[in-house]
Amino acid sequence: MTFMKSTKTLPKKQKQWFTMDIHLHTPASMDFQQPEISYLDILKKAESRNLDIISFTDHNTIAGYRKLREEIEALELLEKLNRLLPEEKNHLLEYRNLLKKILLLPGIEFTATFGFHIIGIFSPAKSVREIEHTLLELGIPPANLDDGNPAIGASIDVLTAYRIINEAGGIVIAAHANSSNGVAMRGMNFGGQTRIAYTQDKNLHALEVTDLDQRGSRSTAAFFNGTKPEYPRRMHCIQGSDSHRLTTDPIRKKNPGIGDRTTDVLLPELSFEALMELFESNDFSRTRPHRQMMEPAVDFVQTARDEGPNIIQDFHENLSVRGGNMHSILADICAFANTNGGTLYIGVPRDPQKPVIGIANPAQAMEQLEKEIQNRISPPIHVTVDVQIHKNKSILRVLIPRGEEAPYALDENKIYIRDEDETNIAVRDEIVTLVLRGRDQAGFSIETPSSVESVQSAVELPPAGPEAIEDPAPRTGVEVITPVTRGGKSFYTMRDLRNGNIVKNVTQASARRLWHYAITRYNEIFPQIDSIGIVWHGEYGLIKQYQQGKNTLFDLILRTPDGYRLFFGVTTDGIHSQWKSFLQDEEVA
Repeated sequence: MTFMKSTKTLPKKQKQWFTMDIHLHTPASMDFQQPEISYLDILKKAESRNLDIISFTDHNTIAGYRKLREEIEALELLEKLNRLLPEEKNHLLEYRNLLKKILLLPGIEFTATFGFHIIGIFSPAKSVREIEHTLLELGIPPANLDDGNPAIGASIDVLTAYRIINEAGGIVIAAHANSSNGVAMRGMNFGGQTRIAYTQDKNLHALEVTDLDQRGSRSTAAFFNGTKPEYPRRMHCIQGSDSHRLTTDPIRKKNPGIGDRTTDVLLPELSFEALMELFESNDFSRTRPHRQMMEPAVDFVQTARDEGPNIIQDFHENLSVRGGNMHSILADICAFANTNGGTLYIGVPRDPQKPVIGIANPAQAMEQLEKEIQNRISPPIHVTVDVQIHKNKSILRVLIPRGEEAPYALDENKIYIRDEDETNIAVRDEIVTLVLRGRDQAGFSIETPSSVESVQSAVELPPAGPEAIEDPAPRTGVEVITPVTRGGKSFYTMRDLRNGNIVKNVTQASARRLWHYAITRYNEIFPQIDSIGIVWHGEYGLIKQYQQGKNTLFDLILRTPDGYRLFFGVTTDGIHSQWKSFLQDEEVA
């Protein structure tokens, strides 16, 4: 069945949008609602919905995919023996024609502990026996390999399941992550640390969501875009029908059929390998919800401009050496690599109201930028530079991964980090943290330098670890720790609320923008806390709410048995639990 492994290759470097529905059930799933439907019917329906890629993902079994292959192999044997009946000959011809048009990928929907569902998608080159071996490794009893029962399994935890499927060469997708049986655990009142682990694990390639069409900050994709403090890894988000029937249920419209919820992917060829490469990349503009009707294509550059600069993206009007623009771009690349990764748009001003300038000679500019990155940033970092067309102008887009060999330095000795929408020179304690991170790339949490012990004596912070009591502090902005005086000069300890980093010995004169503001306000507020008009909700207080560009920022105070804790420059991403009472029209996921 070599025809099942064929690929559609496009001209070199040219990419094309393909439509996929890689969450389909077949009669091999116990809860399939139309058992009379044949596997040929499923392929015909996929063709009628103009699908390019599909996957059979039956519950805890590969039986559906295996039965389709067995049916085709039986027909091919009869053909070889010249014993095909006319109807059988037509079926074989239909199978061959359909599988030349549609890339069919073998898959599974595994049920992990507590009922969480995980999709594994495999190459057509992988044998059914190999996938069954993976199912056995996942804890499916041999006697139940063909049951297609969603209740079977549940003996392997989510993270172990991710690892096993990934090590078996599969694409690992958290099924309907924001819905029932989803790892985002929406609507549950527990599992903060667990939710982080389940949605940020290095073995997880993508989240399947049910609201991919939704725009704005309330969507699941926006929540997992890398800006949230607890979720620094940006995730690929896709959608699939999760169909348990051929067509939409006429009575229950939310019970979809094949192709009712699909995703477009931009690939150089129609192959499993190309799809895997996409999910392993940090290019998030190559997936989009498929439009059933003709609509304007999504302008990812405009979407980014509407969002504005933040911890994972920024803009530069040009890359000229004169004026220091090239240096600023390289500093941003260093900072993104040392922080959460990110995207730069060159040829676009920061202000979305200003006209787009564009890049006059993008090919030459790309070559120049790539050469500068290679020569001036160490250790070597692999970035992707391409050209996007925005308002009929050529824009350079630079995709920077979160580096695995931090710290990264510009011109050998300048180390930068990203602090919300700013790039700053890293200070000593931040460099120590980057070094520690470079030594341990197993997870996404950033270790705190040993110097934190001296800080905990001033403000008792909760212990680290997944079972720790949650720190009530906001999750973005900066906390000012009680200063010490040496030689008549005040030295402050700053705690970055996004990642917990502690920086000591900061003076007001040497402080970066947010730190300088925080120290200034701290000195204004602390002597007269009882007389400055704080709005209190219990022990939680609002000092000030203000606008900075498109962002709403907060200065906050927490009353504790040991005294007051003051927080400055808190964004809405950092607001959680009782702090939400100070939000008006803002909504925090």
